[in-house]
Amino acid sequence: MTEIIIETIGWSGSVLILAAYFLNMQHRILATSPLYIWANLVGGFCFVINTYYHHAFPSMTLNIVWVLIAVYSLVKAKKSKQ
Repeated sequence: MTEIIIETIGWSGSVLILAAYFLNMQHRILATSPLYIWANLVGGFCFVINTYYHHAFPSMTLNIVWVLIAVYSLVKAKKSKQ
């Protein structure tokens, strides 16, 4: 059962990141929009969970950085609104 949950989390992350990228390439959302950033943050976090479970530490490290970039972008966007 754990395997199914972990795989579902991983696939969900994949769908989130790909959907955000597709919408950005179609000019439906900007790369600076909160929706795009949140999709990347949540999707990256899902990948972290999946890659940790599978002991894919290089991929896990990449996705941790991906999530940190998204968090930085959200903080930067929030500060620019103030």
